[in-house]
Amino acid sequence: MDIDEGEVLAMKLQYLLFLFACLLVIPSRLEAGSEVNKRFMYYIYWSGIKAGEAVLEYSSTTDGTTIRTHATSAPVISLFYPVDDIAESTLYPDGYPKKFIMKVQKGRHKRDKVTYFERKTDGTPQKIIYHNILDDYTEEFFFDRQAYDPLSAFYEMTKWDLKIGQSAFINIFDSKKLWNTEVQVLRKERVEVPAGKFNTIVVKPILKSEGIFPKTGDITIWATDDDRKLPVLLKSKSIIGHFSAELVEGQY
Repeated sequence: MDIDEGEVLAMKLQYLLFLFACLLVIPSRLEAGSEVNKRFMYYIYWSGIKAGEAVLEYSSTTDGTTIRTHATSAPVISLFYPVDDIAESTLYPDGYPKKFIMKVQKGRHKRDKVTYFERKTDGTPQKIIYHNILDDYTEEFFFDRQAYDPLSAFYEMTKWDLKIGQSAFINIFDSKKLWNTEVQVLRKERVEVPAGKFNTIVVKPILKSEGIFPKTGDITIWATDDDRKLPVLLKSKSIIGHFSAELVEGQY
């Protein structure tokens, strides 16, 4: 495998690892004074070879929720293009985003940025502050529509009533732009992964941004057909093979 193929593979690996983070589900309601902490493990495969893994964790209290993912490449991939990425979203108790952190290392390339979301009120635009820590660069944005970071966006969608054959849309702020992102709802299906057998709803996100979600090919996700909508299986194709990601263990 030459370096160009290796970089494409690593990009695809990072894409799959982070996408699982964006579909991690948090309970939308908590009992007064309750606290929830959960952890999920996924393995990523490239043409049958283990290419990496992602650990996804969230903690939720009546004060708010934090979602965190740590994605790493497997040793065979790390030899030529190591991936070691962290994404973290802090939410208000009602699920709206407060702060989004992303630390990315892909080979020699690094990114370290934080985005702050101010609460949108009726009649006023939402203010978003983007800070590139490595370049010490800050920029402000204002939107008339409610914007979400990539993690809080899919948490919000888990509360929606998804209909087979229809699409859902949500505004995601990424790469200093606001993307009206489509998620197609395809069908229902029962699948088996290392973590067990699940009744699922199959969805296909149409991702356009160039930041946390490089557009590197179609991707299909199997999420549990219940209130959690927990992702258990993901499949995707690329010019250098096919990818899959499976839930291995978790606290349901």
